[in-house]
Amino acid sequence: MNFKKTAIALLSSVFMAAGAQAADYTLTAPHVTNLDGYNHQSLLVFKNFVESRSNGAIEVEIYPGGQLCGTAKECLAGVQNGMFDYFQTTIPELANYWSPVSAFDLPYMLRDDRVAECVYDNDEFLADVRGNVLGRTNDTLRLMMVSNSGGWRNIATTDKQVKNPDDVKGLKLRTVPAPIQQELVKQLGAAPTPISWPEVYTALSTGVVDGTKNGIVDITMMKFQESLKYIALDGHAYMGGVWVMNNAKFNGMPEELRKVVIDGVAAQNQYLRSYPKWREFAAFEEFREAGGTIYTPTTEDRAAFKAATAGVRDYFIENSDADGKAWLERFENEIKACEAKIDASYAASLK
Repeated sequence: MNFKKTAIALLSSVFMAAGAQAADYTLTAPHVTNLDGYNHQSLLVFKNFVESRSNGAIEVEIYPGGQLCGTAKECLAGVQNGMFDYFQTTIPELANYWSPVSAFDLPYMLRDDRVAECVYDNDEFLADVRGNVLGRTNDTLRLMMVSNSGGWRNIATTDKQVKNPDDVKGLKLRTVPAPIQQELVKQLGAAPTPISWPEVYTALSTGVVDGTKNGIVDITMMKFQESLKYIALDGHAYMGGVWVMNNAKFNGMPEELRKVVIDGVAAQNQYLRSYPKWREFAAFEEFREAGGTIYTPTTEDRAAFKAATAGVRDYFIENSDADGKAWLERFENEIKACEAKIDASYAASLK
């Protein structure tokens, strides 16, 4: 009996040690939003997929709420120097490393989700973008995907309803610290005020700014409706969420595990793209329940917004070298190809 107990104890200790065995690779993924946010939830999708499909060879450690880095700039620097491994940023933020990517953030370029997803699902296009970003960051930042980051940017304000470009004049609007987004606000006759994401709530509640340019999902996730009372659904920009990984960490894994990571990113991308579509209805209801008014611009209003901001494209061209201009043309061609593909799909489906 004692021998049997000893054997069982030995076997139990072996199984416990095997279960507690450290993974071969650890991916550290910080973010600056809360546990309820879509970035955190998407990382749980990524974590579950990668850890299970790698049979525990890869472990994903998620650090929410700015625990490791407080701003996108800090987090990206951490990924570059190998302190962190995986992080989500924005197209404007990525432009600080490779300026031609600003072309992807010009207003009213992408007409809807289907076109945006078609463009960013083009493997050849994305591989060329990845190569340029790697080249400009000394092979440190590896682009993994461009997903969705909260829907579409709209103009939301605290005290004044915006219906057309004239209504924007004189307002102080929060923007990301990026030239294209600031120029857009300037051309609408407003004052751009760059404020980091964790500080936007306070800026709105204290009157530092009169409004912001965000999607309804982000607005309600961060409780901005406590200050914002109006939103105009002009949809001037697709909220492209750019996910980057430390290139050395990625390439330091064997090929079969790199494929697992790529598949995990794809699963995460499915979640990120579906979340705003699913969450929008409830977000609009929350905004209304807080006393907010939602305005859907007419066809004439949309045309006026597009005309009023047409100079942003000229601004980009004037401040870009030949590479930037070439990438703008490439992006526009990708959009046209996707629009034609989707229009052909409409035609076939309507037969």
